[in-house]
Amino acid sequence: MTTKRLNEQVRRNSERFADYFFQLTAAERSEVVANCDHLARLKFSPTLPYAFSEHGALMAASVLNTARAVEVGRYVVQAFEQQRELLTAHKDLAGKLSDLERKYAAHDQAIAGIIATIRQMMAPPETKKKPIGFVHPREK
Repeated sequence: MTTKRLNEQVRRNSERFADYFFQLTAAERSEVVANCDHLARLKFSPTLPYAFSEHGALMAASVLNTARAVEVGRYVVQAFEQQRELLTAHKDLAGKLSDLERKYAAHDQAIAGIIATIRQMMAPPETKKKPIGFVHPREK
């Protein structure tokens, strides 16, 4: 299946894809080419490429009725499932970190108070020095 055929099918079935794909800008295409070595040929393409969402990619696989399209459709579903799992794991981890920050914020203040008390206890006590020499009892 060529890219030309895919673009042709997308145009013929545009009502299916309306909300699930968009055309990249020249700047976006340059960024994609810079980040993805396997898309280097895209750099010299006279037309701007399309980008599909998860649902758009699945619709493209359903429009293209070939064994390769079915294989790619499965691959797309698996890739998006893995991406969703990663995002969920990161959300869970971020939530746990926030919980820890809230839990230990009060502990930080308590620890600072304990350290201040220990420093006070470590400081030598101030003692009154007796004056040197004879002090008359009436002057005390």
